[in-house]
Amino acid sequence: MPHDFSKRPVLLITGMSGSGRSFALKALEDMGYETIDNLPLSLLEPVAHAHHKVSQPLAVSVDVRTRDFSSDNFLHELEQLAKDPSLNTQLLYFDCDDDVLARRYNESRRLHPLAHERPVIDGIRLERHLIAPLRGYADLVFDTSILLPSDLRRQLRQYFLPRKAPSLSIFITSFSFRQGLPREADMVFDARLLKNPYYEEELRILSGEDPAVREYIQRDKLFLPFIKSLKLLLSTSLPRFEEEGRGYLTLAVGCTGGQHRSVFVAKTLMEWLQEKKKQVKLRHRDLKKRKM
Repeated sequence: MPHDFSKRPVLLITGMSGSGRSFALKALEDMGYETIDNLPLSLLEPVAHAHHKVSQPLAVSVDVRTRDFSSDNFLHELEQLAKDPSLNTQLLYFDCDDDVLARRYNESRRLHPLAHERPVIDGIRLERHLIAPLRGYADLVFDTSILLPSDLRRQLRQYFLPRKAPSLSIFITSFSFRQGLPREADMVFDARLLKNPYYEEELRILSGEDPAVREYIQRDKLFLPFIKSLKLLLSTSLPRFEEEGRGYLTLAVGCTGGQHRSVFVAKTLMEWLQEKKKQVKLRHRDLKKRKM
């Protein structure tokens, strides 16, 4: 069931606690939705109508934690929104087997919102009783009992990806291995196999941003094979990251001092990715600024 984007999309997300609603909300946010968690039912209609003033589609999560929650109240609000011809309101219901939910809560040591001092399974059964009427009104039901997070993200993108969804943002940083790996890095490339300009006295005080250093590195017989291998890896992996709905990716290129090889390789990758029409930002974490 493809999503109708000719009207303002409003997704109402409900279902069992622990079934993946929070994950879905974050996945939708990465797809360009404005997301709101645990919105009081009395504010649902005003927020949806006020949302006409912004361009983003809207996704709202409502569950038993919500103030003034009841199935009857929720269905009344759903009915009111459905009457608005300018909105494309859909209800998404997230479900999961009781034993799987209980295992998730026990493994994470989290408290079920309705269990209080009772066993987790008691809270799960009470919640299922309270929200059971909503399942029959759902436009889509997602059963996450055996669904991997990557599969759920892929399904959400298939149904609800806006036409102008933001593409993958790529951050590239050069760094010095002496100063440690960047903690935010998703992929790390080691440029230390290339000849080091540091050992050329006239190049030592320069950086990978200087033409003389760039020419020196490019003359290394390993430079072209190295760059080709990085481009091949990224050409293979980036489409998969985009397919899975990743919002951003951080690439780190390191060398010994973070001044020469990593700086030039990082910039080379940035320029290549820009040619591919990717959103790219570059920074040199450990590049020392020369005094004039």
